[in-house]
Parts: sequence; structure tokens; C-alpha cells
Amino acid sequence: MKTFSITDVGMVRQVNQDYVYTSDTPLGTLPNLFVVADGMGGHQAGDFASKYTVEVVKQELKQTDETDVEKALVSAIKKANKEIIKKASEDTHLKGMGTTIVAATIVRQMMYFANVGDSRLYLINQGITQLTKDHSLVEEMVRLGGIKPEEAKHHPDKNIITRAIGAKEGVEVDFYEHRLKRGDIILMCTDGLSNMVEDEELFHIVQGGRDIVEAGTALVAAAKENGGTDNIGVVLVEPFTDEVSIVC
Repeated sequence: MKTFSITDVGMVRQVNQDYVYTSDTPLGTLPNLFVVADGMGGHQAGDFASKYTVEVVKQELKQTDETDVEKALVSAIKKANKEIIKKASEDTHLKGMGTTIVAATIVRQMMYFANVGDSRLYLINQGITQLTKDHSLVEEMVRLGGIKPEEAKHHPDKNIITRAIGAKEGVEVDFYEHRLKRGDIILMCTDGLSNMVEDEELFHIVQGGRDIVEAGTALVAAAKENGGTDNIGVVLVEPFTDEVSIVC
């Protein structure tokens, strides 16, 4: 397995509220973990929310003896939601904070992943497929037939999300599983990448890189060249290789 992760503040923002985490070693009952989170809130709140959410998820998974991957992952994310709400109630500087999250683990040939918000997980091989569903206003509008999919990316309300960690008690977490095959590359990212770079270009950049380190760096560069209006968070995973390279 080979992994690469990177965040960048982008070209406009002053604070980086994106947080990424990769581990190819076990956390509790999970053999590995990959996470992307995109914080929101005031100057301090957004970056705290994303990092603290990932820390709580990691801690919960390290302590769990739950062998059901779905229960372990979803439970950890729900615990993080409670902790973010608690922290926000205790500190006025953190009031209103929240974050997206997409988290994945690979067990042999199966990938299990969960998300809240509009950070994404893509599968890249012969083409590119978004495997997560955005919890956003424009995605709801697409599903209801109000707008066409191609209109969603440039819609004025594209940044309004309908679910987030810290938004309310009892967060709803989507959980998925997907069988992987040789040649697959997993791309997890915040909307600072997906809003700036079209899916087809994401595919060509990843496939055109000599390795995922070069590809990940090129993805960030492309987002910045296209405006870089938000922070950029990227995790790339090549499940079926023997090399490991982790960069944060």
C-alpha cells in the first residue's frame, strides 16, 4: 500500500481549515485509516473543528474492540460529533464550528468508508467515479430535478452543506463498501479541490503522475492555478503496492 496526503491554504484564505490523516498501521480493530476533514467556523473554530474531529475519531478507534467495521467507524464519527458540540458550548470562540469528514479503511480487498458533508471519495482506474454522495443543497436540488448536474458546480449556493459534524445532535452518517481491484487509486479530497478542478481533469492528473506523490502535488497546483479560492486537502491511496510513502 502506498499513501500520500497534503493540505494547502490555497490562494485566498488566511487560515487552513482542512485536515488530513493517513495511517497504514492498525488503529484498534481497523488495519488502517484515511481521513479528510474540511472545517468551518470563525478564525480559530474551523481549523480546530477539523483537527479535533479527526483526533476524536482516531482515539475512539484505537480504544474500540468492535469488529464490525461499519459500527466502529460510524460510532467513532458520531462520538466526534458529540465532542465538537460539547466543545462549542464551552467556548464562545468555538461557537458555530463544524466540519465535514470522509473516512476510509481497507480490509484486504474491501474498502469501507463513511462521510458527512461534501468532502469526497473518488475511485480512479479506467475512469473516475465519485463514490460518496455530497450532503449539500445543490446535490439535493439535483436529486429533486431542480437543476442539472452540470449546473451544480457553478451554482451560487454550492457551498451550503446540509450535514456537518457539529451541526446538530444525532448526526446521520452515510456508510459504504466497495471491492477494490489492482490498479485502483483512491482520491479523497475537500471541496477546495473538487470545486476548482473538473472530475475529468482530476483523472488525467492522477493517471499522468509518475507516482501518487507527484499526482497529489499536481492536484494542489491545479486547484491553485484555477483560483485556489478555498483550502485544499488531498489523500491518495494506492492499495495494491508494496511501497509506503506518507507525507503530511
